[in-house]
Amino acid sequence: MVETSTDQEQEVGFVPQSEERKKLLIVCSKGTLDMAFPPFMMATSAAALDWEVHLYFTFWGMDIITNAKSLKISPLGNPAMGIPNILSIIPGMTSVATYMMKKKMREANMPTIERLIKMAKQGGVIFHACSPTMKLSGITKDDLIPECNDIIGAATFIDLAGEAEVTLFI
Repeated sequence: MVETSTDQEQEVGFVPQSEERKKLLIVCSKGTLDMAFPPFMMATSAAALDWEVHLYFTFWGMDIITNAKSLKISPLGNPAMGIPNILSIIPGMTSVATYMMKKKMREANMPTIERLIKMAKQGGVIFHACSPTMKLSGITKDDLIPECNDIIGAATFIDLAGEAEVTLFI
C-alpha cells in the first residue's frame, strides 16, 4: 500500500497537529534587550511545532510587556559585548551598547522585540503578567501591552508548571 500526503503536509514548516499538545512554560524574569530574545525564540519555535506555549513575565521581565518598555543592554559584566568592564562605567556606555546590539540585529535581519511579540501572539502564545510583581512595582493593567492575556499569581503559575512537559526559567 502506498502512503500519500496532502499538499498541506508537503508545505515547508507544516507540523501535523497531535491530539494532545505538549505544553511549554517559560518564566521571563529579565528585562534587558539581550535577555528578552531567548524566551520569544523558544516560544515561537514551540508554537510552530504545535505546542501550547505560556510566557510568564515576572520581576524585571515585566519590562518586556509594559507599554513604556525601553529595553537596554549593559556592557558591564557582559564579556561577549567586547567592551572592557572599565569602559562600562563611562556615562552613556549602556546607550552605546544598546545601539550596537540593535544595529547588529538589524544587520543580521533579526526581528525586533515588538515583531517577536506579534509573531508569538499570531502563533497562539499566551502571555501572563505576575500579579505580585505588579503590586510590588506599582504596575497596573493599563500599563500592560494589549497582547498580555491575563494577570496571574504564584498558585496559578504552579498549576501551569505542573501541567507543562517543559518549564524554562530565563
